[in-house]
Amino acid sequence: MPILVSGGAGYIGSHAACALLEAGERPVALDNLSTGHRAAAPKDAKLYVGDLRDRGFLRRVFAENDIEAVFHFAARSLVGESMQKPLLYFDNNVAGMLALLEQMAESSVDKIIFSSTCAVYGDSGKEALDETCPVAPQSAYGESKAIMENMMKWVAMAGKISYVSLRYFNAAGASRSLPIGEDHRPETHLVPLALKSALGQLPQINIFGADYDTPDGTAIRDYIHVEDIAAAHLKALNYLRAGGKSAIFNLGRGTGYSVRQIIDICRAVTGLDIKTACAARRPGDPPRLVAGGAKAEKELGWRPKRAIEDIIATAWEWHKKRPGGYG
Repeated sequence: MPILVSGGAGYIGSHAACALLEAGERPVALDNLSTGHRAAAPKDAKLYVGDLRDRGFLRRVFAENDIEAVFHFAARSLVGESMQKPLLYFDNNVAGMLALLEQMAESSVDKIIFSSTCAVYGDSGKEALDETCPVAPQSAYGESKAIMENMMKWVAMAGKISYVSLRYFNAAGASRSLPIGEDHRPETHLVPLALKSALGQLPQINIFGADYDTPDGTAIRDYIHVEDIAAAHLKALNYLRAGGKSAIFNLGRGTGYSVRQIIDICRAVTGLDIKTACAARRPGDPPRLVAGGAKAEKELGWRPKRAIEDIIATAWEWHKKRPGGYG
């Protein structure tokens, strides 16, 4: 039966849709192309272009496909933008989830795997975050994802759905076998910005905050390959198919790298110079976000396979081949 992939033309959604195809599943991609790219959606999957909040459009997608489950990626996801335009995030992300859950109920679709984020945790002060850590977002983006998780929780308690929420840390990298990678407009993520600088597309990159309480003063993050994230979604789908209870799982490697460390690894991988400049901290950015615990390995049978050097090497291959992205 088909699996609906909302945000299926986006960075992570397109990799997940391709992973479904490789596993013999039938993805149906849905995307409004506001941040996704038509060329990223798998050619062997249906692509519906429209907005989740358009109830007539969404009803047609479900009516034309005997949907078994949903991979829900569609959302705005920029922390800085969310602090400037919080209502945009609640309208797009929360209202989109509401429309999707209502349509799932109407169409008797009872399984959803949700693309959540470590941003729901905020600044706990802990070296590593496991699933028991308090939810205390520091950005409107993180708050919108926390609300979406709670919406699923209450619908599940009403007996309407089973869900898996995957709180992943910093997605990076690209597929080696497929022509898809990371292309945001505007780009705000560290790895692609560093690689664009290495290609000469940017004169320098800004380090937002060099005065954090960390060893080198810059923020620390846990990086995970986008294909490892896609693999976790397939594991979660089979977990729900087997009758697994609704649950939340962190997806991370459990190792943190500072902004300066990532830039140094990008220099080593590319063999090129990357100029930097220090800038003020961005509102909503905690100093440290690193995954802890092994719940996903214990219950889903999932663990990340790709080391940080491989993550950056695959991203570099993508940017060298497609210096203009999908444009």
